[in-house]
Amino acid sequence: MGDWPNATASSRWELDLKPEDLQKSACVLGFIPVIYYSVLLCVGVPVNILTAVALTRLASRTRKALYYYLLAVTGSDILSQLFIIFVGFLLETAVFHREVPALLLRSVSAAEFAANHASIWSAVPLTVDRYVALCHPLLHRQISYPARTRRIIAMVLVLSLASGLPFFWWSDMWRNSHPPTALDAILIWTHVTIIYFLPCSIFLVLNSLIIHTLRARQRQQCSQDERGPQSAPPRRLGKTTAMLLAITSVFSVLWAPRTVVVIYHLYVSSVHRDWRVHLAYDLSNMLAMLNTAVNFFLYCFVSKPFRGAVRDVVLLRGNPLHPQYALRQQQAHINASNSSLYSGNKRSQRDCTPLSPRRPSNPS
Repeated sequence: MGDWPNATASSRWELDLKPEDLQKSACVLGFIPVIYYSVLLCVGVPVNILTAVALTRLASRTRKALYYYLLAVTGSDILSQLFIIFVGFLLETAVFHREVPALLLRSVSAAEFAANHASIWSAVPLTVDRYVALCHPLLHRQISYPARTRRIIAMVLVLSLASGLPFFWWSDMWRNSHPPTALDAILIWTHVTIIYFLPCSIFLVLNSLIIHTLRARQRQQCSQDERGPQSAPPRRLGKTTAMLLAITSVFSVLWAPRTVVVIYHLYVSSVHRDWRVHLAYDLSNMLAMLNTAVNFFLYCFVSKPFRGAVRDVVLLRGNPLHPQYALRQQQAHINASNSSLYSGNKRSQRDCTPLSPRRPSNPS
């Protein structure tokens, strides 16, 4: 993420440190990060836009909370790519070499962290929704509907924006030659807690409960199969649950190195002075940003409806009717069919009813 020089560091550190300590560590990768982020941006933004259009069609067609949450994740990924990769890494660092006003650097830094927090925390209510759907299905039917889902997403986005404001004072790890201050330590621990430890703990607990519930149901189903051959086949891992596990697992793997390197920078050796830490920090940032572009491929691999929606978007096929209009049209067709059938039955009954015998007329 974009960093800015820490203006709060005391000038006495310059007096205590030797000139060789103030020497900046070399960037071993050279122009490789610039090429990598350029390719990631050129591939990730169009792919995420395609994902957003496909998810919008699925959400309007099915009204499922799953697609609303995935749409929020995709929108946050697009913001992360624009603020972190395009503005932070490419424009500020590669093009202008961070020779821009400090206020702009700080503002962009806060926006980068807010977009990053939104991208990560949009997956948390999705995990909670899947847990309630599988472990408490009756409760899920009562509390899961589109209006509530949109309110939850809006609340997550507002909280993410607010959580990015303290990182207005985030220091530049690449260029800050002084030891981390108390403010740096507070911001770093706040950062790793928000973006990794807290969401990963929620993912781990809820995913473990989901897997435990599915295994318990499978064992119960197998015991019923042993009692009678007429039982239904055991339930397998659903596509939605598989997609959730894939999203959270990929996030945990890709963001783990950056979390470790940031803590190592805080307590062991700084990025500025040690080229190995500098290299590890660059590579960990590259891995973390890869998480903003891989979800499309996970969705395509797991979800058949998503693949169909992407195919329709690519082939410029029209979106099916809105569910309400489709339901009205279907209901009107059923009513018309019932009316025709009722009219036909009345005619048939009239044609098949035997004529009543005539009464003999009385002679006058």
